[in-house]
Amino acid sequence: MQKQKQAEKKIILVGNPNVGKSVVFNTLTGSYTTVSNYPGTSVEVSRGHCQVGAEDYTVLDTPGMYSLLPITEEESVARRILLEESPHIVLHVVDARNLERMLPMTLQLIEAGLPVMLLVNIMDEAERINMQIDIALLKEKLQIPVVAGALGRAKRGLWELRDAIRDYQPCQATFAYASDLEKDIKAISTLMQGEYILDKRCLALLLLQRDEEIAQRVRDREDDRYASVESTVNDIVFARRVDLHLRISLERKRICKGLLDGVVTQQDEGRPVFAERFSRWTMNPWTGVPLLLLVLYFGLYQFVGGFGAGTIVDFLEGTIFEEYLNPWVIDLCERHIPWYWLNELLVGEYGLFTLGIRYAVAIILPIVGTFFIAFAIIEDSGYFPRLAMLVDRVFKKIGLNGRAVIPMVLGFGCDTMATVVTRTLESTRERIIATLLLALAIPCSAQMGVILGLLSGVPGALAVWLCTLVAIFLVVGLLATQIVPGERPMFYMEIPPMRLPQIQNVLVKTLTRMQWYFMEIFPLFMIASILLWAGKLTGAMAWLVDALNPVMRMLGLPMEASAAFILGFFRRDFGAAGLYDLQTEGLLDPVQLTVAAVTLTLFVPCVAQFLVMQKERGWKTSLMIFFIVTSLAFGVGWSLNRVLVMTGILS
Repeated sequence: MQKQKQAEKKIILVGNPNVGKSVVFNTLTGSYTTVSNYPGTSVEVSRGHCQVGAEDYTVLDTPGMYSLLPITEEESVARRILLEESPHIVLHVVDARNLERMLPMTLQLIEAGLPVMLLVNIMDEAERINMQIDIALLKEKLQIPVVAGALGRAKRGLWELRDAIRDYQPCQATFAYASDLEKDIKAISTLMQGEYILDKRCLALLLLQRDEEIAQRVRDREDDRYASVESTVNDIVFARRVDLHLRISLERKRICKGLLDGVVTQQDEGRPVFAERFSRWTMNPWTGVPLLLLVLYFGLYQFVGGFGAGTIVDFLEGTIFEEYLNPWVIDLCERHIPWYWLNELLVGEYGLFTLGIRYAVAIILPIVGTFFIAFAIIEDSGYFPRLAMLVDRVFKKIGLNGRAVIPMVLGFGCDTMATVVTRTLESTRERIIATLLLALAIPCSAQMGVILGLLSGVPGALAVWLCTLVAIFLVVGLLATQIVPGERPMFYMEIPPMRLPQIQNVLVKTLTRMQWYFMEIFPLFMIASILLWAGKLTGAMAWLVDALNPVMRMLGLPMEASAAFILGFFRRDFGAAGLYDLQTEGLLDPVQLTVAAVTLTLFVPCVAQFLVMQKERGWKTSLMIFFIVTSLAFGVGWSLNRVLVMTGILS
């Protein structure tokens, strides 16, 4: 019984995005973690377990939040966790370099009456810019446990954090606002007689800031007494005739400035270190765009398209499978299996081995693997938040903001996974636009790698493919922002330190993602092979091919390309691999190859992505996106074929 009681103690990690919460979570919990949607939401929350001394703790890593007054769905979920999970410790993780900006949330957590502990993280980066923080004095002023650390690389501060968790004793401090605000807080809080998880002082401030969820919770607790509370709040808001949200924020900043007096000192920095200069270069359009092009060229084109889709695929598919494995397995089946239908299932045109396993292992896996290596290196360096800042202005033109760069970049790995990540965007409008653009103009790593490999040998074809995709992405985005109703998004994002990627982190992230990706797609390849095999034997495949033949003629493509488009519906990379076979057989000239690559990239999302779209956006929106994408793909393909034939650009 005692053991069970101990296991129920919860440590809840809170803080702004990009302050190292996930690193703290992984450091405390190791591999004993699970990730699932928080009940009633589409937001994922990580849970894990750790032991400190003789105590067992459940650890929750909440989505990033900037304040107890939520704006996004992620912030609402983070606050709901604080309200519903009964934490033993609320561990607020902050960036040492931005302590003054993040400390107001610490004040909110303290005035809410929560069991707060402060972790001043990324101390190594603060010291690199000659910032000194007196942790003992900060602890004395805040009257809560405060730990300094740099848990990213050397796990500095880990033992101090574990000791602070083991010895934690709840304490309460009060920080005074201006006298008129204090009078308002008291007038509201004294009217509330119900029992609350948050301190009534905190509730009064949230009511003054017109927090609808808190107002509903107070209404449920107070019943008939709520009318007096609501009337008092309305009278105060009317009498003040000022933006109380701004006023309260300024008061908190004033208090924090006083708390940090003597705590933070900044010595003469001298010349900025190279990492800081480089960080600014990545966010300046004049230098950031060339740097982005270099990242895309070396990270995606050369490494993924050249090395992954070229060297590795040529070796595995061209040498290992075509010269050794396929002939051996086909001969084995022909000698020992007398049934035609079973031979076709195993080693036929759409056989489990000759198509499913060959595509999954020899063509797709090398491309996915090299992409995830490049992605992990870029991610671990801290480049993605800077990329978000760089593209924010462009993305706002298409109804998105810089935060959307994360699902868009993830889409180059797997559009299905990226569609799930669109739930992190603030509004329904942004999620719909992002889902449409992912389904239309963002090729997944496997599809993109094969297409890069195919087009790299045709002068000008790759440029035509890329320019067409960028143009469609921008035009459709501009149209969508005019048609899809909703408010334009705001953008704010923490910028983590820029640093050299750690080999261990890159390997762990790559292997984890490859395992997840391969375990997801391998069964789908097998299922697709079985369906295609059944379609061939029953004649359904021939019927579908015949139905698509007029469309292929319209696009100027050979009839054999119909099969590649049908394959593309099962998996985008399946279709791209089908083009690879057609190119190998010499059935596509440069114009046809370019048109086929563009059309297939814009073509309908694969089954897995469509099902996730339906889950995230609903049937109506998903079917609408499906038909829009299909129409645009064939319309653009037809137009591109006419332009290329008339101009002779690729002749």
